Amino acid sequence: MDTPSLQERAAPDGICYGCGGQNPHGLRIQSQWHADGTHVVATHVPEPKYTGWPDLVYGGLIAMLVDCHSNWTAMAYHYRAEGREPGTLPRIECVTGQLGVKFIKPTPMGVPLTLKARVEGEVGRKSRVVCEVYAGDTLTAVGDSVFVRVDTAQLKAAAHGRGPDAS
Repeated sequence: MDTPSLQERAAPDGICYGCGGQNPHGLRIQSQWHADGTHVVATHVPEPKYTGWPDLVYGGLIAMLVDCHSNWTAMAYHYRAEGREPGTLPRIECVTGQLGVKFIKPTPMGVPLTLKARVEGEVGRKSRVVCEVYAGDTLTAVGDSVFVRVDTAQLKAAAHGRGPDAS
């Protein structure tokens, strides 16, 4: 990739297992705007440890790729809707509200996977993202999910049972 990914620009300190550049054990997926200006794309080649059935990609890995890439698609659309570049402050963050994955065909190991996602409908506090997964030219899975724009400091505090002012 010629330009830094959305993850590198907007969350260089990210530790997410799927997309965080600072997670030494993670997948470190990289998402970019496609030249068509509508889709956000990423490519990933699964390592053999992510085999489900012999010579097929584990469905849980596909779900994780759809989850992370779709979330970055939602955030990219939010930045664009506000006329801002990823990485400008205040930081835009979203979390998964609903994750749906339909497996269409078996996904073979050893083939680069391309994720191609877009926001379907309006960009709002809750945004619907459709993400297609291709193995080569073959569509193998489609994600249809909802991502919610949040203040992650408040989310973290609530998850740990602290008040809204806790950090």
